[in-house]
Amino acid sequence: MPHLLAEHKGRSSSCSYSTTKSSESTAKGISRTRNVRRSPASAVMNICGITLASTAPSLSCLLLFRPDTPPKSILIVNKQRTRVVVDAIETLLTYVRKKYPDVRVFHEDRPDIPKGVEVWHPGPNAEKIDLVVTLGGDGTILHASSLFKVGAVPPVLSFSMGTLGFLLPFHIDDFAKALDSAFEGRATVLHRMRLSCTFHDIDGRLMTENRAEDWQVMNEIALHRGSSPHLNTIDIFVDGQHLTEAVSDGLIVSTPTGSTAYSLSAGGPIVHPSLSAIVLTPICPRSLSFRPLVFPSSSSITLRIGERSRASAGLSMDGQTSHVLDPGEAVTVQASLYPIPCINRSSIAEPEEMRDREGAAPGKEDDWVKDINNLLQYNATFRSKALLRHNRT
Repeated sequence: MPHLLAEHKGRSSSCSYSTTKSSESTAKGISRTRNVRRSPASAVMNICGITLASTAPSLSCLLLFRPDTPPKSILIVNKQRTRVVVDAIETLLTYVRKKYPDVRVFHEDRPDIPKGVEVWHPGPNAEKIDLVVTLGGDGTILHASSLFKVGAVPPVLSFSMGTLGFLLPFHIDDFAKALDSAFEGRATVLHRMRLSCTFHDIDGRLMTENRAEDWQVMNEIALHRGSSPHLNTIDIFVDGQHLTEAVSDGLIVSTPTGSTAYSLSAGGPIVHPSLSAIVLTPICPRSLSFRPLVFPSSSSITLRIGERSRASAGLSMDGQTSHVLDPGEAVTVQASLYPIPCINRSSIAEPEEMRDREGAAPGKEDDWVKDINNLLQYNATFRSKALLRHNRT
């Protein structure tokens, strides 16, 4: 299976770079991207002969995706099969079968599964996947993330099908260049952290009925009043210490990736996706001094429905899964040990021999910087139409 040159294997793993020729060039590329590295709790990293200890719970950095062998299996995840999507999948499959005939291609078990691909079922006994290819919008990537609830997530190569979003590096017209870069080890990968959450009853016991499995969340966990006309009363604990009692429409716990989603609409901060952080954002709080907070990724955040709360609270994860928590019940949110590695757009444009030119190095250009300007129109000034007409004359 292709791996990243800083492997993430769990809570007791280590991350290391060897001193082979290929690894040296990779370490050079990584140093130029000014990485923020996060490793499993109590893990030890050995980087270029230097041993570093870390207490953060997972890995989030920009790394070169350089497989020992090319990917041997691909999972295609796509949005609803419109004619445009069907044509794109057929074109992609034709290219893969012609250039990479030994690669196994999988697809979810759906009625609209493409012809000639193998059916893939998620779970602990699932077929091994080396590369995930998504075709759709941001929701398609969130769905792909939800398919890997246990264990590491393969690198994800995302193609836009006409939907703008922060998680869509490539246009479908560039699929050949992007695939070749991934297969040839010329693409960088950003580890986007995920959140895991567990549920507890009024006595603090882990809920097992229909909730035994930890949930892996890429964007956010939202606790809200749902259809109730009453505000929620929620006790917030950070690493077991009571922070505050929140009276509001709800609370959002998000990743840096999710900071530009629901959290942003609720007034939360924009956080760079390479940072290791957890964002807590209130939804319409009763208190004017209840501001959003940013915690280190090592924090454990518990949201417990107050016993004085006048109604239950709805809980949604990435806008896909819903639960109901009654007064006294709680959800605990932590950084997941299994981030989702997303292949970076800027890294594939230049061949290896051009990596030492002046200016921003290939792979160092920040997709996120471009996206907040192009998609969010960050800090764009508002000018009146009258002034614009005057300037034209």
